[in-house]
Amino acid sequence: MNTRAMLLALVIGTGLVASAALAQPIATEQIKAIVASPDRTPADLTNDKRRHPEDILAFLALKPGLVALDVSAGGGYTTELLARAVAPGGRVYAQTPRPPSPLLAARLQKPVAADVTSVVRPFESAPPPEGAGKLDLVTLMFNYHDMGHLGVDRARLNAAIFAALKPGGAYVIADHSGRAGTGISESGTLHRVEESLVRREVEAAGFRLAAEGTFLRNPNDPRDREEPDPPQPKDEFVLRFVKP
Repeated sequence: MNTRAMLLALVIGTGLVASAALAQPIATEQIKAIVASPDRTPADLTNDKRRHPEDILAFLALKPGLVALDVSAGGGYTTELLARAVAPGGRVYAQTPRPPSPLLAARLQKPVAADVTSVVRPFESAPPPEGAGKLDLVTLMFNYHDMGHLGVDRARLNAAIFAALKPGGAYVIADHSGRAGTGISESGTLHRVEESLVRREVEAAGFRLAAEGTFLRNPNDPRDREEPDPPQPKDEFVLRFVKP
């Protein structure tokens, strides 16, 4: 590549970064259009009933051009929503500790996933090396509790995410709320985690709590079973932490 071409590539790259930084979060109308996309699967539409994707996307304050990492991507429900929201010009990394499941692998073949990269790495080093210090957003949706019964070193996980985020970058965690005093001890049985434990562990990595989403809260959930009895929505918390 000659000097002129290198300078042109640098200018273009700098312009894309600046555009992402200056862009406004996607509007309510755009969020509704994303959720209503006709190529979303019936399974995702069913999942919407408990996940509240419009509220989640608004809470994430997504912008075109952002670079995001979805930790414990599972079947890719959140990954795909992120990909739709950060386009054009964005990038999403879908982290899993093992090769993608058939569901995620199929999702990655969809045109909407053209800017999604599968990342097979341990949770303790979830961010891809090429994303070091370049991520705008990291999500860990309804799986922080799993780190308990899976024996994941959560301090290392949170430290790796802190290092991978840009200053001002966000780390958003949503999970099923556990009862006071239970910590993460019921992660493998009730699949819940105590909110205060999550806050302590993430703040210990250097993060600052910036916002709480209340749209999935249910104070009537006794939180003593995996699924509430009598049947009702689970009490779930959504927290946005920021790297200073």
